[in-house]
Amino acid sequence: MESPARQLHRHATVRVEVGAVSVGGGAPIVVQSMTNTDTADVAATVAQVRALADAGSELVRMTVNTDAAAAAVAPIRDALAAQGCTVPLIGDFHYNGHKLLRAHPDCAEALAKYRINPGNVGRGSRRDPQFAELIEAACRHGKPVRIGVNWGSLDQELLARLMDANSALPEPRSAQLVMREALVRSCLDSATRAMELGLASERIILSAKVSSVQDLIAVYTELAARTRHPLHLGLTEAGLGSKGIVASSAALAVLLQQGIGDTIRISLTPEPEGDRRREVIVAQELLQTMGLRNFTPLVTACPGCGRTTSTFFQSLAQSIQAHLRERMPEWRRTRLGVEGLAVAVMGCVVNGPGESKQANIGISLPGTGERPVAPVYEDGVKTVTLKGERIAEEFQQLVEQYVERSYPRRASP
Repeated sequence: MESPARQLHRHATVRVEVGAVSVGGGAPIVVQSMTNTDTADVAATVAQVRALADAGSELVRMTVNTDAAAAAVAPIRDALAAQGCTVPLIGDFHYNGHKLLRAHPDCAEALAKYRINPGNVGRGSRRDPQFAELIEAACRHGKPVRIGVNWGSLDQELLARLMDANSALPEPRSAQLVMREALVRSCLDSATRAMELGLASERIILSAKVSSVQDLIAVYTELAARTRHPLHLGLTEAGLGSKGIVASSAALAVLLQQGIGDTIRISLTPEPEGDRRREVIVAQELLQTMGLRNFTPLVTACPGCGRTTSTFFQSLAQSIQAHLRERMPEWRRTRLGVEGLAVAVMGCVVNGPGESKQANIGISLPGTGERPVAPVYEDGVKTVTLKGERIAEEFQQLVEQYVERSYPRRASP
């Protein structure tokens, strides 16, 4: 049965509005992603943003690194709106963001948020005026800013000052601890400077990304203790495949359980020609399995054993999960509460009936040596027994009928 989302005490008391999406201040934790297309390629970027939004990404970030990319932002926004996609777009600026925002006011206006990195807004005497120009553009256009510090591009002048001060102590701390403090200080000092330049507190989101799980937990724990701004979580350069998923989940789950984090991204390295939507799905599943939000119906399935020598239940579980994800964009628009649907596909009689009864709708397939029948349970009650070659198609139809019957239609806008 559906479990209500848990209400953890959240550290961020400041709420930031990014387009129509609220971040922090008790709002639900927001899932975001980032395109990997050339932003100057309007058609490709529109297609990927739309795919990410349909998968459930509530914010989508794009690289804005050239005049051509900046000139494409407003057309991308307009093309998405023409398709009915209004997901807020975030501009990712490094090195030349001050110039691009100045030269392309349409880009500055079309974006819902700017992401800037205080470690690479400028060197030496150029740093402060270029940071100020970025903040002044945000103020002029009424946009929030994520001040995103990164381990790999940390402000070297700040780090050097802290290292020098540390070396003068009677008992110096380790270089790793000083590095962590530099990340936190870069965030907090930059936020203070932005507010001195006129950016309202409720327009600031902070992040301090690293690629080590323990460092990320330590840095965000300290950052959360020293600010009430919303925090964006993500393990940067998490890696490929299962390694990236495991590392990101390990770090973010610890922080989320402590009430730290208001928006998350799972930064997976995609396989060649891989599906960019995977990072959205992993972020959603992390939040959903922790009981923090519901996004899409999830399938409970047993791992298989010697009693389940047939792979049919594995194929059925996979096809049902794929069907639910395919249907979810439409259901999200038309059905209230369907994201909490619980489905079970079990492979033998040991735990099959029990797990199926606990789900909204579940099926217990026959294991080795068991009768070739598959009882179906809906809300704990056995409703039908499926047999024959069309069990998969018939169960999928039963799921559709359950949704139709159990989740009311949304009122038309």
